[in-house]
Amino acid sequence: MDFSFTPEQEDLRREARAFLEANPSPSDEQLAELGWTGILESDDFTFLDAAVLFEELGRVLYEGPFVENEVGGDRRKLLAAHALEAVGIGSRATEMAISYVSEREQFGKKIGSYQAISHSVVDAYVQVELGRSLSYWAAWAVSEDDDQADLAVAAANAQACEAAVLACEKSIQAHGGIGFTWEHPLHRYYKRALWLQAALGYPRELRAEIAQSLLS
Repeated sequence: MDFSFTPEQEDLRREARAFLEANPSPSDEQLAELGWTGILESDDFTFLDAAVLFEELGRVLYEGPFVENEVGGDRRKLLAAHALEAVGIGSRATEMAISYVSEREQFGKKIGSYQAISHSVVDAYVQVELGRSLSYWAAWAVSEDDDQADLAVAAANAQACEAAVLACEKSIQAHGGIGFTWEHPLHRYYKRALWLQAALGYPRELRAEIAQSLLS
């Protein structure tokens, strides 16, 4: 499979990110005005277009019902949507860690220069990027109604949600004391990642489904 987002979808990503950074908790009216509401029911959009929005909503920790409302009770689509949201969470948590360790100094050196810190953040980054690849595969498979769609969404959800939890934990550790405070947003990202990880089956359960599918 040779997959990449179209220029139009990348434009949608840039516009969505700019809007959500300015409005991290958009109202239903604002989402409708943007044309996002009912995106999966429109003939002009596919699940790949919605995938861009699901990921960007994860980055800003959107707490509204948009994702569930758009996907409904379709478990296959919901697994993919949650995976994409988890990718957004993991990406943002990793970015915050990189930014902090690149500025914070201890003993006259940036703490990111210490291997105990840098290797930890890199481990999280690698897992998030693997989750991203699987989530994009899942989004494509759902959009095309591919024969491997069920396998793809299970693999994506297991990896992306697990990676989001890991990225939040590593980011909290990298931030030190401030990362554990209520004032810092990381604890909210962490809680959302934990919820996504448990919502439709823990990674071990999804991997068991994958193994059964492959070995049956």
